[in-house]
Amino acid sequence: MDAFKLLTRSTKLKTGGSATPSASARLPSTGKAENPQLFRNAEAEKVLEDAKSGKKRKRGQEQLPEKDDDAELDFFSGAGSKKASSAAVKEQAEEGSDREGSDGTGDEEGGGRMDEVQRRTVLNAHKIKVTDLRDLEEIQPQVQRQSEEPKKKKKKKAKQEQEAAAATLSKKEQKKARRLFPQPLVSFKELRTRYKISSRLAENIAEQGFSVPTEVQLGSLPLLLGEPMVSQQSKTEEKVEPDLLVVAPTGSGKTLAFLIPVINKIVLQHHQQQDERGILSVVVAPTKELAGQIVNEGRKLVAGTGVKITMMKKGMRVAEHGDDDDENDENLLDEDSAESSESEEDDNKPKKSKDRQKAPVTKSDILVTTPLMFVNALSANGTKPLATLPLVRSLVFDEADVLLDPLFREQTLDIWRACTHPELRVSLWSATMGSNVEDLTRSTIKERHETVSNIKSSPLLRLVVGLKDSAIPNIHHKLVYAATEQGKLLGLRQLLHPTAASASDVRLRPPFLIFTQTIPRAVALHSELQYDIPPEAGGSSRIAVLHSDLSDAQRSEIMKGFRKGEIWILVTTDLLARGVDFRGINGVVNYDIPNSAAVYVHRVGRTGRAGREGGIAVTYYTKEDIPYVKSIANIIDVSEKLRGKEGEKSVQKWLLDALPDLSKKNKKELKKHGVKARQSSLKAVKDDKEHRRTRISTKSGFERRQENKKRAIVNASRNRKANAAKDVGSDEEED
Repeated sequence: MDAFKLLTRSTKLKTGGSATPSASARLPSTGKAENPQLFRNAEAEKVLEDAKSGKKRKRGQEQLPEKDDDAELDFFSGAGSKKASSAAVKEQAEEGSDREGSDGTGDEEGGGRMDEVQRRTVLNAHKIKVTDLRDLEEIQPQVQRQSEEPKKKKKKKAKQEQEAAAATLSKKEQKKARRLFPQPLVSFKELRTRYKISSRLAENIAEQGFSVPTEVQLGSLPLLLGEPMVSQQSKTEEKVEPDLLVVAPTGSGKTLAFLIPVINKIVLQHHQQQDERGILSVVVAPTKELAGQIVNEGRKLVAGTGVKITMMKKGMRVAEHGDDDDENDENLLDEDSAESSESEEDDNKPKKSKDRQKAPVTKSDILVTTPLMFVNALSANGTKPLATLPLVRSLVFDEADVLLDPLFREQTLDIWRACTHPELRVSLWSATMGSNVEDLTRSTIKERHETVSNIKSSPLLRLVVGLKDSAIPNIHHKLVYAATEQGKLLGLRQLLHPTAASASDVRLRPPFLIFTQTIPRAVALHSELQYDIPPEAGGSSRIAVLHSDLSDAQRSEIMKGFRKGEIWILVTTDLLARGVDFRGINGVVNYDIPNSAAVYVHRVGRTGRAGREGGIAVTYYTKEDIPYVKSIANIIDVSEKLRGKEGEKSVQKWLLDALPDLSKKNKKELKKHGVKARQSSLKAVKDDKEHRRTRISTKSGFERRQENKKRAIVNASRNRKANAAKDVGSDEEED
């Protein structure tokens, strides 16, 4: 049977089903989630409750303050507008110091360490998997130290035995040898009692209303704050800060998870070395919007700690470029010019202009930047060799799979190589991360061991939350076959007017995001929709378009308007697909099919943030998109299985079987250029049949011909007038 005919069948769900929320259903924009954790069960909660204190607490007591804050939170302004009172914040932040007692050890009184069974129970229940990515030869010596009859052997012979032992292990035994079960974070209060973070930092965390850690925070914060790790193979504890790769769902709190250890580490450095100031940590993000968001969240956490966080800007100097030699040369030139017969004023003019061009090197502790801007600053816009950053001890790559993609790879690796401190620790964070990122990380770390002297080796760990490279399970997915571009536009207008009678069972309320493949398509869709909202509701001011061709000021203004709720519908490209946190988004519309399954995961992750239920992800596809739908349909199917509701499927099995598979070559082509029919190169070929079929417009061919005729008449009239004026001017010149 023809796949096109098969896909035209209706896949409408039963009315009244919970796949589409009703008008009275709880939307993501209406309040805070009761629990930000995506995966949990009763057994794990019991273990966590027992670990919090010696005696058992009632579960309802800890959750009451969260429910009181729900009604007054403003999710367009970042964190909640209502903050805890100062007395309550201090009580929560200082509770740990009261528990510590006179001897200064709070582990026993503030909840003791879990045994291996408890740790395994909690981590497995929250679907957290920690793996040691080092070679088995590096892990295996720990086993030999515990042998009953230790023998002194030569290094060469011992190495051969290690390799032989690693080769004899089966894949299952190798996985078991790599598994780690670190102590999980019970609550944010433990950051002060167990890990002794800065008291001011603990107060700032409490002021933001964080009480229950999400899965990625539960697993990564103990590792980054120095929790001893127990090797599954050797059963011995290692207390060392690792290099970390983190794969966690979108909206699960990764920004907070990497900012807290970075800030605490800098506070300790300030206490130990007060004279050494400069860039101590670098956070790299792929877009300016994401970088600005990280800075805003960081400023809330560093208040009163003495730590300064800054966003990279044009003209900012981050390192010395041999300026001392240049200054010496300038002094020699000035001395020569003083001996000449020129006046002193002429000698001083070039000095002032050069002094104006030199900006001081930034003294910010944490610098948040995009790759290209930072590399340009390190190399003085390519005019000098790459400068080094000897003080940087923490390097964070947010959305690491994009930063290590061919588009940004060389710039990202240049930043990595520029950080020459022997105790540098790197962490890579994303919701999707392929095996190529792990291989590149390993090779770069090995390269550093060969080039940097006195480097301190550290384990390379990978932490995965849930299923790797899968969408979050708390949103509803919907695939809609629209056949043509006109059908997609009609379906989108039905979303804008949910009260209109339509066959669609999707009901999506603003605010929401609309993603397109290219900038011209985003502009065209915005011009087509800007008058769909009635004037009494705000009219065209409620719809905006955001893309990389706009200036920084325009992009910033649109983002502010969307966060405040002044803009309801934002048409954009993949510029906002990653990392940007809009806590009140009710849904996402993929007007153009994503370029890959990873892009789909990030796009739909803009809704359902921090465990909020009710988000909707609508994806339209046409006949041209059929070859590329299967990877997205598989993501949706896995996400719904992870949710544990088999009866509510958005993608039926017959559809998965009917969709064609995509070859590796076509996948690479799709990832680079998107669907060929919608590539921006077709924009210039106005007479092309394919372009006319895929453009975003509701105008008929007759209306377009009439407009073209009018435009041609106007242009001809202007040309006649211009020619007549030229003739008159030439006649006057002759006279």
